[in-house]
Amino acid sequence: MKYSRLIAGTMTWGSWGKQLSNKEMEALMNFCVSNHITTFDHADIYGAYTTEADFGKAFKSSSLKREDLQLISKCGIQELSDNRKNKVKHYNYSKDHIICSVEDSLKNLETDYLDLLLLHRPSPLMVAEDIAEAITVLKKDGKIRDFGVSNFTPSQMDMIGLRMDIDVNQIEFSITEHSAMYNGTLDFMTTSGIKPMAWSPLGSVFKDDNEQTRRIHKQLGELMDKYNATEDQLLLAWILKHPSGIHPVIGTTTEKRLKLAVEAAKIELELEDWFLILQAAQGHNVP
Repeated sequence: MKYSRLIAGTMTWGSWGKQLSNKEMEALMNFCVSNHITTFDHADIYGAYTTEADFGKAFKSSSLKREDLQLISKCGIQELSDNRKNKVKHYNYSKDHIICSVEDSLKNLETDYLDLLLLHRPSPLMVAEDIAEAITVLKKDGKIRDFGVSNFTPSQMDMIGLRMDIDVNQIEFSITEHSAMYNGTLDFMTTSGIKPMAWSPLGSVFKDDNEQTRRIHKQLGELMDKYNATEDQLLLAWILKHPSGIHPVIGTTTEKRLKLAVEAAKIELELEDWFLILQAAQGHNVP
């Protein structure tokens, strides 16, 4: 397996969230690796273009070996930020921009290569040939090992995939956002050999209070004793049971919750329990 079963999402490690100090970030990295979470998910825009550099400093001061972890980053989104001279939020997938973005990420992360580069979101103006040229150069120079996309539809993956291999698509997927099971996205990825990763794997279950989330909480509550598990563990187990082999990206910076997430990978939901949770989310029996 190229990537750990659970992936550490770094979006809230820096100024967009917990504002971890260098020592705190280093400790969290060590905790993740010691608990078999060896893949770290980044994007150039996280922390208004600052979190990769913060992570890189912590990595450099740690005793971790580069070969013991996998680094993912994303490029393409151009944010409005004091750190960028953009007049409008937009996407840029020109050959030069992709290459420059990767070189910036490598410098910030204190590494010679990315295990995986993702195009962060599809652009209506992306040109597959330009993207393919950039990826070819980056792979030839050893600056990236795998290439993938994020938030891409089957048709968008098909368009890009005709020019180069796509290894991963990172999509939103959870019990409250599982349209990828029905709109052909996961089917396409399975038949095409594209590995799915899921951001926001807990969905809106703990964020919203509505009829759907109340049904889900009720159903999870009825299963907690059976599996000796917390609600968030059952939500992760529900994702992990999908045959496409989804890798959830875990956004928490709390060690206890990370440990519970790792233990969730050991839970094997029974078939009917998986459908009970799905039924709670949808509010009706399957057809």
